Amino acid sequence: MSFLCKRYSVSRSGFYAWRRRGASRRAVDDRTLLRQIKAIFEDSHGRYGSPRVQRVLKHDGVHLGEKRVARLMRQARLRARAARVYRRVPGVQRFFDHVPNLRLGQAAPDRLDQIWVGDLTYLRVAGAWRYLAVVMDLYSRRVVGWAVGRLKSAQLTLNALQRAIDTRRPAAGLTFHSDRGVEYAAYSYRALLDAHGILASMNRPYRCQDNAHMESFFHSLKAELIHGREVHTDGELNAILAGYIERFYNVSRLHSSLGYHSPVEFEQTKCLQYSVHKIG
Repeated sequence: MSFLCKRYSVSRSGFYAWRRRGASRRAVDDRTLLRQIKAIFEDSHGRYGSPRVQRVLKHDGVHLGEKRVARLMRQARLRARAARVYRRVPGVQRFFDHVPNLRLGQAAPDRLDQIWVGDLTYLRVAGAWRYLAVVMDLYSRRVVGWAVGRLKSAQLTLNALQRAIDTRRPAAGLTFHSDRGVEYAAYSYRALLDAHGILASMNRPYRCQDNAHMESFFHSLKAELIHGREVHTDGELNAILAGYIERFYNVSRLHSSLGYHSPVEFEQTKCLQYSVHKIG
């Protein structure tokens, strides 16, 4: 002990006084906060980083800075799931120039069921590809329809769209925006849109950023759910997708673009505000 005290220019009495002093108030508070942070992190299945953890704490009445949350998470080695998502390699596509991009120059939606967006992505099951089609309400970011299957086909996108229509029953005039894949330009798909008075809109050729919200959703899904996980059966894939989309993404996941509300919470808040305004 004498050697260490001499090495770091600390007196023996000072060292033992430090030992008897115990933890500081801030250190005690940090331990309490860390338990809360770990609980939030585990509830999100490791998907929340410090910004969202800090928002949950604030919602629970615990007010502290994001830097402190980040420091405690870093010390506890709590790191949100993140991944570099592989990009799909599209095959030969036909471009349907008579379907315009109705979103160009269009203001952001200000109500539910005004603009829906949809897209397809690839997922792997036991070394084989499966395909996920998703329909999202652009106003609330809520996934309103999805379908997964073995074939990348118009029937798959039809299933997702039909599920969205059955769930929301949108009024005529809704815009549905997608990429220019044949799965969205098939006659059967166009017929379903027309039957419900839904206007078709598509990306400009070679402009995937025209559907950036769907690209962002797929990035989150793969980073938070798929990366580092082996899926062995179709049943397992369906189960984890349902858990992520229906019980986490729509209901619990905080979105910075929605003021750190989940899609369901955002919709409920906006519907309540609309009702109050209408009554008034």
